[in-house]
Amino acid sequence: QVQLVESGGGLVQAGGSLRLSCAASGGAFRNYAMGWLRQAPGKEREHVARITWSGGSTWYADVVKGRFTISRDNAKNTLYLQMNSLKPEDTAVYYCAADNPTSGRVYDYWGQGTQVTVSS
Repeated sequence: QVQLVESGGGLVQAGGSLRLSCAASGGAFRNYAMGWLRQAPGKEREHVARITWSGGSTWYADVVKGRFTISRDNAKNTLYLQMNSLKPEDTAVYYCAADNPTSGRVYDYWGQGTQVTVSS
């Protein structure tokens, strides 16, 4: 059973930066693609970024492209999201999620989330 634990959220002023981390355990981390998603109060969950198992390919939502960078360290079983030039509209609970390489299900595993609040 894969377990994911996010950290690194907090309160930051607009224009500032944060780096989120997602520590994985209980599975072969290097075998599955992962991503970051977020959900703001009263809004639907939004897909922010995704990275392949090797880290060789990434995808970003248009609203964060050029500001956020997803990366992973397979030796440390950790996924990252570097967030720069933060805006108040980036305020949300951020979740990391992992695919299930056995079943092929996308984002079968989820962390508990970490709050990011950007003040104007």
